[in-house]
Amino acid sequence: MLKFTPILLAILYAVLMYRFSVWRTGRELDAKSTELADPVLKQLTQQMAAALELPRIKVNIYEIDPVNGLAAPDGRIFITRGFFNKYHAGEVSSGEMASVIAHELGHVALGHSRRRMIDFSGQNALRTALAMVLSRFIPGLGVYIANFLTSLLAARLSREDEYEADAYASALLVKSGIGTSAQKSLFNKLEKLTAANSGAVPAWLMSHPKTTERIRAIEVLEAKWDV
Repeated sequence: MLKFTPILLAILYAVLMYRFSVWRTGRELDAKSTELADPVLKQLTQQMAAALELPRIKVNIYEIDPVNGLAAPDGRIFITRGFFNKYHAGEVSSGEMASVIAHELGHVALGHSRRRMIDFSGQNALRTALAMVLSRFIPGLGVYIANFLTSLLAARLSREDEYEADAYASALLVKSGIGTSAQKSLFNKLEKLTAANSGAVPAWLMSHPKTTERIRAIEVLEAKWDV
């Protein structure tokens, strides 16, 4: 029984971390967000809502500076104030902002948002268990190896989610009459827009695929749809 103790402790830790992370994320978003009121973007979200046969799509502004969009585990969609400011400054078009909203809707519809929170907790548990086991055989290095392996796993899973959310967004943008041109043009701007957000991280460890690869994937879909 004792040899299974690290695994059991790691599972318990994962459950507790998941519940705490959901609670903390929800509280943070509640405290720092307001509903999007921009009339042009609301019109575009209404087009997408009609395509999905929904009465409306509610989008919130999350009051932080980094340029990003996110989907909460409870299904809410957020655009950061930093991203919204880029739109107001004319650096990002309304269509490009709509593509971000469509992408985040994809994460919600495909179950990524909730699963990511579970994965995050599970990866922490896996990291803890691996570190405990590896440290017995490789003292001093076990923790670093465990961190490296779980980071690789997390990055790969996240990149797969991004491709799936991109495909969902492309289909929704076409169906709602907005089209994929803005989605692709945003990817061409993304590196510059998010330059302040990221450091020098190897591409194979990044949570998002390369923008050129994301554009290519959309163009493959367009060819199938004959858009």
